[in-house]
Amino acid sequence: MIAIIDYQAGNLTSVYRALRWLKQDCQITRDYEVLNSASHIIFPGVGAAGEAMAHLRQTGLDGVIVRLAQEGKPLLGICLGTQIIFDYSEENDTPCLGILPGEVKRFPDDMAYDGLRLKIPHMGWNSVSFRGDHPVFRGIPANAEFYFVHSFFPQPKRKENVLGTTSYGIEFSSAVGSENVVAVQFHPEKSGKPGLMLLENFCRWRGTDAE
Repeated sequence: MIAIIDYQAGNLTSVYRALRWLKQDCQITRDYEVLNSASHIIFPGVGAAGEAMAHLRQTGLDGVIVRLAQEGKPLLGICLGTQIIFDYSEENDTPCLGILPGEVKRFPDDMAYDGLRLKIPHMGWNSVSFRGDHPVFRGIPANAEFYFVHSFFPQPKRKENVLGTTSYGIEFSSAVGSENVVAVQFHPEKSGKPGLMLLENFCRWRGTDAE
């Protein structure tokens, strides 16, 4: 069973519907027992890092998520769920979960392309240059585009944790991971066939380099 963590950060229903379309057994939950028994964990979210971390601490879910990641359970972060698995976010000056080493930065205000100033948040479709042959991204076409909505982006401390990059004024990390943890800044549940392929790959993944 795939557990979708409910921590009042939105975007849960669209993830649930995508998994059900893939005929996956899944549940939106904040119940510790359900999370412990799940085969896989999805950690989605939209909103602000400070508010999300405050809710995780109030409910004790922060410790649960860290423990599940340390125990080797496959975990997929999405958007805000990707950002707060790092040590720190510039958004709200927020200490985060520290599952991956690094921080989350805001896009510079002066970004431009072809002489035109780029808007923040970065919103819309963009490609991802995946690195290596990670099982969660396997089979996704090189020209595939994914849907982004964000003003902040992850900046891993270790280069080996960068699994994919995207260009929007600057080149930023849009897919990250280590061992049983993988996370994406875009929304696979809103990205059509490539996003569904990613979610299906994750549901098959055992948290190692092999499917």
